[in-house]
Amino acid sequence: MTTNAEPGLQVVGGGKMGLALVQGMIAAGWASPEELLVVEVNDEQRSVIEAELGVSVAPAPARGCDTLLAVKPYLVVPVAESLDAPSRVMSVAAGITTAAMEAVLPSGTPVVRVMPNTPALVGAGAAAAAPGTNASDDDMAWALELLRSVGEAVAVTEAQLDAVTGLSGSGPAYIFMIAEAMTDAGVTAGLTRADAARLATQTVYGAGKMLVETGQSPAELRAGVTTPAGTTAAGLAVLEQAAVRSALIEAVAAATARSKELGAS
Repeated sequence: MTTNAEPGLQVVGGGKMGLALVQGMIAAGWASPEELLVVEVNDEQRSVIEAELGVSVAPAPARGCDTLLAVKPYLVVPVAESLDAPSRVMSVAAGITTAAMEAVLPSGTPVVRVMPNTPALVGAGAAAAAPGTNASDDDMAWALELLRSVGEAVAVTEAQLDAVTGLSGSGPAYIFMIAEAMTDAGVTAGLTRADAARLATQTVYGAGKMLVETGQSPAELRAGVTTPAGTTAAGLAVLEQAAVRSALIEAVAAATARSKELGAS
């Protein structure tokens, strides 16, 4: 499906993150399929996107509209340079600064850089947005509203985006590792792997849901599960002895430092 009408937003890149945002925007009523254009160079992928989402597709960007760049980091600058008079630009690529994009875009183009994470694929993302030199409060409100169509989003400075990358950008992998370890522990304790995986997965989901919906802090919720001298207290004592808390803090710090290194390179 192609259209001659100017789209309200074009998403350049038909990969997982770009399509997750498109699906979220449509599901949340933030945009209708008719208002969106997905730009994808792969012919086969364009056909899939058109059939599954009902949006307009094209092999090249349109002129003069809001643009979301959802391409690989090494493609961000050349794609930005190829845009024709975009009204504003938002990029989800890690490590590519707003200054790098502003340098190749028409002078004065508002740029917002964001860091989403993969749970956006299921409408439960955690993201942050940072303004470039020319981005206004309205541009930031637009970016945050878009991101909130697939989860939660906060406004930060660009200097804080490396910390966002280390915490929520990489964070799902930390939780997946915990779920994987809990599954292995259940098997070791005598459960079947299928049962252990099901219980570990639901436990992670339920704990996260309680954090989101109860309004209580992690410390309060942890205390609510922990009976003095009980089973949970015994398990937590082992985690503290193994410095799991410190290891997670160090993991976020390491991922943050690596994000800074990638941005510098």
